[in-house]
Amino acid sequence: MTTQYITIKQASSILGVSTLTLRNWDKSGKLKAYRHPINNYRIYKIEDLEAVIKGIEIGPELRKNTKREFKKITIQHLTD
Repeated sequence: MTTQYITIKQASSILGVSTLTLRNWDKSGKLKAYRHPINNYRIYKIEDLEAVIKGIEIGPELRKNTKREFKKITIQHLTD
């Protein structure tokens, strides 16, 4: 299986963020950029983008569940 790469412009379009945001994510380690061997431009693995998208889709749901669980624990603690 070959790894497929896309340009920073394509990645920004897919994720709905600016290219500057992707550069910042690369610096902070949130989304690793690779370098094209000929022109040294940033390129991204499609699997990495899919992981970010999955994290975005799952993230808010986890926060809601965590908040609900916290409320349940707090209520149970107060009624005991």
